[in-house]
Amino acid sequence: MYLFLAFMLVPIVEIALFIQVGGLIGLWPTLAIVVLTALIGTSLMRSQGRHEMNRLRSSLSELNDPTEPLAHGAMILLSGALLLTPGFFTDAVGFLLLTPPVRVAVLRWLRARMIVTRFEMGPQPTEPRRPSGRGDVMDGDYEVVNPKRDPDAPPSGWVEGPERH
Repeated sequence: MYLFLAFMLVPIVEIALFIQVGGLIGLWPTLAIVVLTALIGTSLMRSQGRHEMNRLRSSLSELNDPTEPLAHGAMILLSGALLLTPGFFTDAVGFLLLTPPVRVAVLRWLRARMIVTRFEMGPQPTEPRRPSGRGDVMDGDYEVVNPKRDPDAPPSGWVEGPERH
């Protein structure tokens, strides 16, 4: 239901803002502003994205929780999509998501509404772990028994005998 409202209300708000701004400053300055915000937003998104990607790499290499850099990266990606979408409302929300304090506040708001039941890092074992630390090792004793047989007797049938030429 919320997505339906967003898909209905955002274009209506954008059209209303285009009409208002276009009426005040004219068509070409309005279009120039839309293009300029897309270019500035793309540049900011790249620099912020690089910063968060470095934080993510650092977090993974130090085996820390990567949730925060991943969430910031996702919000930067969303802000880029909003900034590339023509419109003043989407540009405003996109620029807001590019500011770290707003992203921290959004992340705090999301964390208050989520429950993490399990978090694991590292390689997953392919088989269930065994209780003993020895794996597949089995202890056993053996004794070599050399039966006394007639060398010309045929094989027993349990195993194949040596080939004779």
